Amino acid sequence: MGLPNGDHEAETFDIVIVGAGVAGINAAYRLQTELPGATFTILEGRSSIGGTWDFWKYPGIRSDSDLFTFGFQWEPWPYETPIAKGPLIKEYMENCVAKYKLDKYIRLHHKVLTADWSRKTEQWKITAEHDGQTKVFKANWMLMGTGYYDYENPLKTTIPGLDNFKGKLIYAQHWPEDYDHSGKRMAIIGSGATAITLLPALAETAAAVTMVQRTPTYIVSMTNGSPETSRLMKLIPKKYSGTWLRIQYLWKGYLFVLFARYFPESARRVALKGMASLLPERIPPHPHFEPPYTPWQQRLCLSPDGDFFQALRDNPNNNVVTGIIDTVTETGVRMKDGTTVEADCLVSATGIQMRMGGNVAITVDGEKIDWAGRYVWHGSMLQDVPNMMFVVGYTDAAWTLGADDTAHILVRLLKYMKSRGLTTAVPRVPKEGAGAYQRFWNLSSTYSDHAEKTLPKYGSKGPWKPKNSPPLDWWHGKWGDIVKGLQFSS
Repeated sequence: MGLPNGDHEAETFDIVIVGAGVAGINAAYRLQTELPGATFTILEGRSSIGGTWDFWKYPGIRSDSDLFTFGFQWEPWPYETPIAKGPLIKEYMENCVAKYKLDKYIRLHHKVLTADWSRKTEQWKITAEHDGQTKVFKANWMLMGTGYYDYENPLKTTIPGLDNFKGKLIYAQHWPEDYDHSGKRMAIIGSGATAITLLPALAETAAAVTMVQRTPTYIVSMTNGSPETSRLMKLIPKKYSGTWLRIQYLWKGYLFVLFARYFPESARRVALKGMASLLPERIPPHPHFEPPYTPWQQRLCLSPDGDFFQALRDNPNNNVVTGIIDTVTETGVRMKDGTTVEADCLVSATGIQMRMGGNVAITVDGEKIDWAGRYVWHGSMLQDVPNMMFVVGYTDAAWTLGADDTAHILVRLLKYMKSRGLTTAVPRVPKEGAGAYQRFWNLSSTYSDHAEKTLPKYGSKGPWKPKNSPPLDWWHGKWGDIVKGLQFSS
């Protein structure tokens, strides 16, 4: 079935980028502007660009970090509001692609299936499904901009008695766009960013919305825009105002992360006080808004202009229930303590299932490459895998910041290798090792704990340390050592 995979069928490039989301588009811009002689293409399995922002469709979908740092450094976020809805973010990405003519590199409906590195030819052979046929590409380098979660399958958690429910069951990851929740009693199971976003969005027209959570989350209310930002953007050209806002928001977020890292109990008190001040009197902070961990052990959730708390204050039918689910009944949820939540619709928002590499089967000379347990070089290459980079951002800062670091490293490494006639670069852990083990995903959330055994890992020294400081990582991406830890050949 499909086209034969013969070598005469293959198109050849210097670099193949997998994925036309934030990571892929950013890398394409860097290659186009800084390596104008390089040939490359972007293979995207979906019918549109955007990645995350094309995929998620649930009501209220928005960014969970500010767009002044999440937006591209080379095309500043043009709006005054730092938090924006998914469709506007996707429109911004489409405008960036059109403005810089990046669309000529993008091939939609090209779902990458396999990638095999040949030591003999020193090339990747990449197969992709396109309109029911198999297409073959060859490349000296491959960049995986596929994100970190499974698009097809959400994290399945055990919810007792779920089959009993007679109403509508929706998984947030696969929201039916034609579902009308107006006047419905909605129960959201989960307490992460998706649940925090869904509650105020559903509350606009639903009769009642209840968030059923096992463990509370830190929710930080953030002013979504300011007169100062508005004046700055009107008076100063976008290039300069955007740079200033990017620096301002980067340092503001990073300093709070450092505060939480080195003074966790103080950060906890600040966060708890902020949530308690926004709650209606009928909802006590304990146990609903007092997480048993300190800030940034799990992700903080943003609430633009306090919309989550506003929804609780505006309608007494909107509520939060905390505890262990005893069972789902025909008409709702019953908790272990006897509390019941009646619902017309249950929304499962219990987390994503992590998956590195976009489900692409990666091999070296036909031997399967398993991501699990391999060390990561400078947050962008996998131990013992030649000429492949992958993009991963931050858990406590904007994803794009980390993506751009990787793009800078890729460009600099390609220039370095070309100037010396080198063809392959392979991360090799030295005999003395990479130092003490560190988790790849430095959060204690259920989804990351569940995936830990499938993920690569960091060490504690040299190029094997994790990326955890956006300012320092940016400096390294631009000017730092990109040779140590690599084995080159020509």
